[in-house]
Order: sequence, then structure tokens, then C-alpha cells
Amino acid sequence: MEEKEFNYINVIPLVDVMLVLLTIVLTTSTFIASGMINVSLPKASAKSKEILKNQTISIHKDGTVYFNVSPMTLDELRETALRLDRETPMVIRADRDIRLQVFVDVLDIINNLGFRKVAIQTEKGGDRNQI
Repeated sequence: MEEKEFNYINVIPLVDVMLVLLTIVLTTSTFIASGMINVSLPKASAKSKEILKNQTISIHKDGTVYFNVSPMTLDELRETALRLDRETPMVIRADRDIRLQVFVDVLDIINNLGFRKVAIQTEKGGDRNQI
């Protein structure tokens, strides 16, 4: 029996595997990256659709509620949120030592007004169990 000589090496499977690995790395890196890159954006006409900015609701450990940086009561928060588009992303930042009722009241206001893009900001803990 004669053995056939290899005239070439088939690299197509290697390229396929490398493309899959590249896809995995690029996908996971978007979830890991949390910083923003400074970019000078070009200007557009005023007729273009405005991108909705995140609105932040912070709850201090003494129970004070802040909308962006302005302190306000729950009634003032409701009135301010009424003026916003329901597609506006809302981020709730609450101190870990607050009374649960204050957090539930804020979340209830946001939910009852029909906001659907709501996130609760947390930080990654070292020894604590995470959900």
C-alpha cells in the first residue's frame, strides 16, 4: 500500500474555531467593560430623534430620596416622573442600610407610572452571597 503525501494543511477548521473564540471574547468583553470611552460626537440636526438619558433615583441611608441630584419627597418624585417619557431608563441606587419601605415606595411610584426600563444598581461584593 502506498501512503499519500500531504501537499497542504487544511486550515479551515482552525479558522472556524478561532472565529468562534473571537466571538466569545468580544461578547463577554462588552459585559465586563463598564467605563465609557471619551468620544467627540458629530452634531446632527434638531429633527433627529433624541436619545433618552438615564434618570437616577438615589435613596440615602437616612431615607432622603434624590432624583438625579435634587432631593425631593415622594410626591415631588411622582410629579417629576409624570413629566418624563415612559421609555426613559430609570436607575435606582439605594443604600444598603435603608428601610425597605422607602425602597418599596419609590419602586411602587415608578411601576405605577408605567416605566418599564428600570434597573437597580448594585456593586459586586466580595464575601457576600449574590443573587
